[in-house]
Amino acid sequence: MTLNKFNLPDVGEGLTEAEIVSWKVKPGDAVAINDVLCEIETAKSLVELPSPFAGTVTELLVPEGVTIDVGTAIISVSDNVSGDPTPADVRAPEAPAQPLYGKLPASDGGTADSAQAAESALAGGPLVGSGPKADAVKRRPRKTSPSSSLSRNAPEGEPVQPHSPAEVTQDPGPATSPGADVDNRPTLGGTITGLVSRVLAKPPVRKIARDLGIDLADVVATGSRGEVTREDLVSYQAQRDAELDKADGFWGKAGKPQDQRIERIPVKGVRKATAKAMVDSAFAAPHVSIFVDVDASRTMEFVKRLKASRDFEGIKVSPLLILAKAVIWAAARNPSVNATWVDNADGTDGAEIQVKHYMNLGIAAATPRGLMVPNIKNAQDLSLKELALALNNLAVTARSGKTKPAEMQGGTLTITNIGALGIDTGTPIINPGEVAIVAFGTIKQKPWVLDGEVIPRWITTLGGSFDHRVVDGDLSARFMADVAAILEEPALLLD
Repeated sequence: MTLNKFNLPDVGEGLTEAEIVSWKVKPGDAVAINDVLCEIETAKSLVELPSPFAGTVTELLVPEGVTIDVGTAIISVSDNVSGDPTPADVRAPEAPAQPLYGKLPASDGGTADSAQAAESALAGGPLVGSGPKADAVKRRPRKTSPSSSLSRNAPEGEPVQPHSPAEVTQDPGPATSPGADVDNRPTLGGTITGLVSRVLAKPPVRKIARDLGIDLADVVATGSRGEVTREDLVSYQAQRDAELDKADGFWGKAGKPQDQRIERIPVKGVRKATAKAMVDSAFAAPHVSIFVDVDASRTMEFVKRLKASRDFEGIKVSPLLILAKAVIWAAARNPSVNATWVDNADGTDGAEIQVKHYMNLGIAAATPRGLMVPNIKNAQDLSLKELALALNNLAVTARSGKTKPAEMQGGTLTITNIGALGIDTGTPIINPGEVAIVAFGTIKQKPWVLDGEVIPRWITTLGGSFDHRVVDGDLSARFMADVAAILEEPALLLD
């Protein structure tokens, strides 16, 4: 019997350490090549590690919650298999198992597909971040029918503000596809100014949602076709209940000393990497910020037409899509905002500005593990429909904790959609390696002077931060004016 030890691989470029978040196997389990052994958290994302060996797990060498260096042995697997773990329909003729990794193995960030993820959710509860939290609002009483009895054990996700007639948020939402059960009736949360919101879900799932008073449009879908599953509802409901439960018992008992009422949270993983990157960016790049109010009424009308279009059937469309197109268009007219400042490696003179003739558009995403900025590669080459699908897929992947390190590398310009949380605007910190970031505030109906008359219009505020070493005041103003021009008149995209 041969005992194989699997060392922690470098699953990203230059990874030095990672934390074992959870084991998916235990001693005595039979595993096949590519079976998921564990989840690790790197400085960039949550990654599933597949097994490079087939055999029987003999020992887990590192407990959950421990951070270790790349190259450290984490599990031992013997080649003595009691029963073939490979399904019969895909079993190959007997052959010696070959390791997938070398001495210090590398990975692309995990090979588990959506089917494996769904199986994991069914077996052990919902995926991390698989649904957003809702506000602590009063909802319908829970019914006690068997179909609505849901597990309450789920991790926390990110908050999403409820819609109201006076406010529209810009959540990219999950990708969907035609061909599944589509309900054209208004959902419980209502729709904004009659905009159609189609959500894919099977009838039993819709019934559970109705029983619990859940608006399916607020639930992040993780189904293979972009549909909302029962597990998505489990996660969403548990997060909503957890928020209510924690609010009641958050404050410590007054009789205890204050130093015993302090919760200490270790800074590690994504949070640690984000903190370092933001400090480096804030103090290395001289930031300058500007703001502009925009009449986005025609953008809202355009979004409404897209939602009703047959070409966009089954695709969730939001004003963020138009902003993304506007940023790409404006960057082509003001190329220096899509650039990088590069210092000379030895600290001597010779710094240069590298202008990128491609757009890897970053979208800042709040996740339970911290801020992540995955980017859409070569966004400038995508049609409006392709960009909508890319935004939807990016949101689903980020919230379910499945963003790969490669998807967060090489960004050239970033959008932070703070309007999804009901915020008007802000002064964002530039993502390291870039020179510009745009903050998209909420869209609200406000009084607006048009042709000498005060009328209600859909208004948003854009905020932009720029590296003043590359982007001076004139250039930043022209770029923001161009972005605002598209939101005010989306037809300019046809020029």
